Amino acid sequence: MLQKIWTLPIVAAAYLLAIMPRLGGRADKMRGVFYAHRGLHDRAAGRPENTMGAFGAAVEAGYGIELDVRLTKDEEVVVFHDENLKRLCGREEKISDLTYGELQECRVGGTQERIPLLAEVLRLVDGKVPLLVELKCEQESRLVCERTDRLLKDYRGEFVIESFHPLVLWWYRLHRPEVCRGQLSMHFQRRENKYHPLWIMATHLLFNFLGRPDFIAYDIRDHRTFSRVLCCRLFGCRSAGWTIRSQKQLEQSRLSFDSFIFEGFRPEISAGN
Repeated sequence: MLQKIWTLPIVAAAYLLAIMPRLGGRADKMRGVFYAHRGLHDRAAGRPENTMGAFGAAVEAGYGIELDVRLTKDEEVVVFHDENLKRLCGREEKISDLTYGELQECRVGGTQERIPLLAEVLRLVDGKVPLLVELKCEQESRLVCERTDRLLKDYRGEFVIESFHPLVLWWYRLHRPEVCRGQLSMHFQRRENKYHPLWIMATHLLFNFLGRPDFIAYDIRDHRTFSRVLCCRLFGCRSAGWTIRSQKQLEQSRLSFDSFIFEGFRPEISAGN
């Protein structure tokens, strides 16, 4: 009987320790920031996602920028969302199977835009707007962290990093604790039919104990997910909402999120946000 009495509080304590973020308000600087998702892209205007044209347009408009990085075969850090080239370049190869030189043969979205290096994007932005850098890795996380951090370490502008992969945050926790880091997540069961226990744990932020994130970036459709709400309300963790596609969604998201990742429209930036 005594064992049963103690089981619930022990489980509850373990759960809270698992989802607890890093405390200290490092993500306060993100509050009220609008991040253009993969740049201020518009394929019809010749500015596909994650291209220099899209990033230049975001800088000109004064929006923060969310972008994705991954490694090429020769370990160059390029800005590209998908694992392979099919959707944006009409080719079957994976980014990781081609060198940067080989990728320069590709044109993005039927335009003249090429796949840029992160270094090129950093030179273009040059601290004019804040960056939200998502690290993409399907398996090995160490290399993409090391190569990306090598570039960001000397960058003078404002940036934070995020990833779906909890080991990315763990790497940053160990090696670059001063960098503001965010755990990306969503309701994987509802949105992608992923029911493996690891995906269930990811949905409910149960890997936070590894990376102790400074903020949670969550799918706005699932803003009521219990662990996200508890992490933010109980521990005061900042939260970024993705992906907002209309002014109506933006207004609805203001009650649940601190910063906003948008695409497909231009939110107005007011003095009080």
